[in-house]
Amino acid sequence: MTVPPRFARAGDMHNPNNWQEGRRHTSQPMHKTFARLWKYLGRERKLLLLALGLMLLSNAFALVGPKLSGLAIDAIGIQTGEVRMDLVLTYAGAMVVLYVLSALLQYLQSKTSLKLSRRVTYQLRKDVFNKLMTLPVRYFDERQVGDIISVISYDIDTVNMSLSTDIVQIATSSFTILFSLIMMLTILPQLVLVFCVTVPISILFTRFITKRVRPLFRKRSWKLGEMNGYAEEMIGGQKTTRAYGREEQIIEGFRMKNREATHANDVASGVGGSFGSGMNFINNLSLTLVSIFGGILLLRGGAMLGDISAFVQYSRKFTGPINEIGNIISDLQSAFAAAERVFALLDEAPEKPDAENAIVLDHVAGDVEMSHVRFGYDPQKTIIKDLSLRADPGSLIAIVGPTGAGKTTIINLLMRFYDIESGTIKIDDNSIYDVTRHSLRSAYTMVLQDTWLFDGTVFENIAYGKDGVTMDEVVAAAKTAGIHGFVRRLPKGYDTVITGGGTGISKGQKQMLTIARAMLLDSKMLILDEATSNVDTQTERRIQKAMRELMKDRTCFVIAHRLSTIRHADNILVMKGGNVVEQGKHEELMAKKGEYAKLYKSQFESY
Repeated sequence: MTVPPRFARAGDMHNPNNWQEGRRHTSQPMHKTFARLWKYLGRERKLLLLALGLMLLSNAFALVGPKLSGLAIDAIGIQTGEVRMDLVLTYAGAMVVLYVLSALLQYLQSKTSLKLSRRVTYQLRKDVFNKLMTLPVRYFDERQVGDIISVISYDIDTVNMSLSTDIVQIATSSFTILFSLIMMLTILPQLVLVFCVTVPISILFTRFITKRVRPLFRKRSWKLGEMNGYAEEMIGGQKTTRAYGREEQIIEGFRMKNREATHANDVASGVGGSFGSGMNFINNLSLTLVSIFGGILLLRGGAMLGDISAFVQYSRKFTGPINEIGNIISDLQSAFAAAERVFALLDEAPEKPDAENAIVLDHVAGDVEMSHVRFGYDPQKTIIKDLSLRADPGSLIAIVGPTGAGKTTIINLLMRFYDIESGTIKIDDNSIYDVTRHSLRSAYTMVLQDTWLFDGTVFENIAYGKDGVTMDEVVAAAKTAGIHGFVRRLPKGYDTVITGGGTGISKGQKQMLTIARAMLLDSKMLILDEATSNVDTQTERRIQKAMRELMKDRTCFVIAHRLSTIRHADNILVMKGGNVVEQGKHEELMAKKGEYAKLYKSQFESY
């Protein structure tokens, strides 16, 4: 069996520079990433505008408070000696009303933002999953499942947590800054000069931190993806791990992955966190300068105490949002780094489209021909060099050979999971590149060595490949596959729910369920890739007898390692080094005393 190389295996990921490979492929200017994210928000523009409106109103009510506070202080008459309690109570009452309204509007805004966030996340996950369904098999062969899952879960969650709320917050903070600046200019314009010093410092500091933190967050996303990929791979191989006593090595491997991911997170969070403390220092410096120069104005009679109090409050509202925007920008670096991975997946090239004049392959007879086919998973390494074979309608073609000979590769090419480099593959004299992929793959029924069962009832798992299947049809298929008796003994028979990929069911029983699933399909061609490898000899013979009935009038390709199971094949192809070196019936090949005879004898001599 020849499979394409994985470039992200667990061993490869010990290279600390691996994350940079992904970075070179996905890094893009921040404004482009933001523009793509904005499209998702734009789809929910009504909710976005509502959230913005509620936030602006909430802040507008809150921003009137400092002005009323200053007027109330002046009405007390600390400087004039004239106390006007009616005005004090009026201003204080107005402040209470405005702050209550502000709180209510802020609550409604948070509910709206949460709804907006859910919808954006839903759409992103939907687009990513739909994209996965269009990607070629090569994409999944070359990547760890855990890393792909990390994009769907962690990266999208990271985007979600910051995007919808941060966009609203940036708009709100900008409004607060502008409103506070206007109010300060109307109260004590001369004190505003203080911010001519501190604001440029804030801008320069923000730019400095932003340039440093973005690649760190990008690295964090990739390291977490690597860790998830390693964990998924090792958890999936628990039986092998325990059988070989490799628990300590696996734990050490995960410890390294976890340490790398944690270190990347600590560095990114540390640099990002320093931004907040730096901005706090600048804001405190602003407040200190305002207090000093405000006090000087008060002592010289250039300002009222209420004006100074209101200005100080507005200065805090002015510098506070600047600090918030800085923190938000830091959070957005994390979101943008995660978004790059999401968009990198969305930008992956899908399977090549069908030819413009592609026809639908129907009324299939099952006449298959491969002529001078050349192929390699890696362009620099050819697997199939010059392969030619023919399968007549209804014939049984067995493909045998040592590991790496190219047996499974033939199946990949027949199904167009991969495209050949040169040569031709035809079905009923139609090139497979001139027919639609859907009709081509629908012409085959496929049973693989690796069983796949999903969380659902036994009935649903058997009926998976065909719509409108009745219980009688499922039962008939199960009986033919020799699994009916086992199903009847289950607690709820065909309504028993299978969970965890078939926990509690033997591998042989899983395989027979997938064989029963295949028996329901009406396709004219059948592919069996070691389909009976997980069953005992007695069960295998029973299935082989049933399969012979199933295979009548079908063109069948059987990849087999147990040569005893394909002795009655119409044609046996012996592969070696990517080529068919022998072909014929069992008796003919044994009489030649060539490669097939060696394989057959060595297999029985090994027992």
